[in-house]
Amino acid sequence: MSRIVVLGAGVSGHTAAAFARHWLGREHEVVVISPRPTYNWIPSNIWVGVGLMKPAQVVFPLAPVYERAGIGFRQGSATTIHPEGDIDDARPYVTYRPAAGDADDSRREHYDYLVNATGPKLNFGATPGLGPDGHSLSVCTETHAADAARALAVAVERMRKGERQRFLIGTGHGSCTCQGAAFEYIVNLEFELRSRGVRDKADITWISNEYEMGDFGMGGMHVRRAGYITPSKIFTESLFAERGLRWLTRTHVRQVEPGRAHYVTLDGDERTQEFDFAMLLPPFTGVGLQAYDRDGADISANVFQPSGFMKVDAHYAPKPYEEWSADDWPRTYQSPAYRNVFAAGIAFAPPHPISRPRQNPQGVVITPAPPRTGMPSAMIGKVVARNIVEMMKGAPAPRHSASMAEMGAACVASAGANPFTGTAAAMTVFPIVPDFGRYPEYGRDLDLTFGEIGLAGHWIKIILHHMFLYKARLLPGWRLIPE
Repeated sequence: MSRIVVLGAGVSGHTAAAFARHWLGREHEVVVISPRPTYNWIPSNIWVGVGLMKPAQVVFPLAPVYERAGIGFRQGSATTIHPEGDIDDARPYVTYRPAAGDADDSRREHYDYLVNATGPKLNFGATPGLGPDGHSLSVCTETHAADAARALAVAVERMRKGERQRFLIGTGHGSCTCQGAAFEYIVNLEFELRSRGVRDKADITWISNEYEMGDFGMGGMHVRRAGYITPSKIFTESLFAERGLRWLTRTHVRQVEPGRAHYVTLDGDERTQEFDFAMLLPPFTGVGLQAYDRDGADISANVFQPSGFMKVDAHYAPKPYEEWSADDWPRTYQSPAYRNVFAAGIAFAPPHPISRPRQNPQGVVITPAPPRTGMPSAMIGKVVARNIVEMMKGAPAPRHSASMAEMGAACVASAGANPFTGTAAAMTVFPIVPDFGRYPEYGRDLDLTFGEIGLAGHWIKIILHHMFLYKARLLPGWRLIPE
């Protein structure tokens, strides 16, 4: 009998555990350790954040799903990895702190194969005053989103009484990723203010660490429309201009105070943006796992990058932007130090950003981190599970790959939720990481990269919400729904 332990029950970890359980005989064990008792379909937090959904519509309890599927579940926070065991027991194990335990309660879970799918730490502390415990809002969790919805309701009531409100939406640090989530939020916010009849009382400003609009942490994209090649910069700026949205790019928010955000630009200028309502996403780091060898020595630097994300089969040696290659990106997500350890989703350390790195004259990095959420996370989780299952059955090494430089992704970004007047931007990109060796002009295949916006996209977004929650619940036929 062998045992797979998965750390994290987000998109990547949940996918890995579900497929591993499906492909393995019941003589093997699959165990998930997650600090949360629920699964959250994060893309729909946007709708919670504008008051169109309740938190209960985007989450469900994990324990009954895993019990039905034959997956062990431990609710707790993983703290350490011991890939060599210890002097008393050579079996590899992880430690975790149970959700119901006290601060000193630590338990072991032995494994034969480990999948680190812990996702990110929401690093609000990187910017003083950022986040729900500071002076801005978030939609990173369903509870954060519900708080944003309540704050929005208050702002709307003030506007109905004749008060003008200033909204600031975007990224709260120079190294943030997930510009796409902030993009969805700002256009849904604008749509809701129009729907509630108070748009004329709102000043809405976008603030982002992107060098140009439409970068989205992947260096932007180009689409072929009506015989023309259009960059995503034009697509996004047009969308914002049509909705009367102001934008600030090339920024690093350095501090958030009540009613004002202090930021520095790529040119080095210090500026302030005042607001009544701010939804600013945080940067991500690893969750803080530590690794120890058999003798108890700290080997975290061998297993993790300084960011806290796990090293995998990527090329991490620093090199100038002009030498970046699609081959730098990992394919199997196997740890180079331990063949039975893998990382999936946001938990793996990318070799470098996708967007060109930039810093201002003061040395402040203002460059989006690469996105690894949603569809790529699920595809990586599935491939990791397949490789582990085959290795358990005798394969000497991983045979299947899921390089983001060889993988396409589809995204449907809501731009206003209404069955008759709503819209969504439907986009595909191939590959996610540009490959200028294969596609010298734009780095991507323009026959497989496109973007459109319209009512049909909104209906697709609604369908995807229900379809992926169905899949995540592991209901009959779940495997037929693509990642």
